Amino acid sequence: MFGLTVFESVLERLKAEAREAAEQDDEQEIEDDEGPGEIRGLTSGFAGIGTGSIFVSGSQAAAAYLDLYEEPPVVPLEPQRPVAAEPPPAPPPHLLRIAPEEVAEDLALNGKEGVDDLLARRRSFARENHPDRAPEDLRVNATVRMKIANMLIDETIRRIAVEKSLGLR
Repeated sequence: MFGLTVFESVLERLKAEAREAAEQDDEQEIEDDEGPGEIRGLTSGFAGIGTGSIFVSGSQAAAAYLDLYEEPPVVPLEPQRPVAAEPPPAPPPHLLRIAPEEVAEDLALNGKEGVDDLLARRRSFARENHPDRAPEDLRVNATVRMKIANMLIDETIRRIAVEKSLGLR
């Protein structure tokens, strides 16, 4: 073992031990050939009981499991009663109002609001009308309502800015 790396010397020692164990197993099989021997490691086979050999093939293992398998008892299913379909909930009435006049009415714009009040109304309107919170079939309406509301509020904010620049406010 001189002149070898530590790893190589360990490999040589393991090989020698494996040869010795194989020789001892051969001697022991000759003396005791009545039943399964010692299982030294896990393999993909099946440890057979009373077969005279330690491992059996996968098909033999499957057959052994199938021999133990019992069919579950058949339980008749009870007929299901038809469940009455609930009518879909009524759509929120405000989402059906998509004309600019109706949206302006919902925003309660009177032309005398301040910028801060308009921004607060935009947030409040968005909480109730945002498309992400609307039922799927009314998302288009909610989108239209939000576009109209944003347009009306933006126009009012621009009008306020112009009035302030002209000294009318």
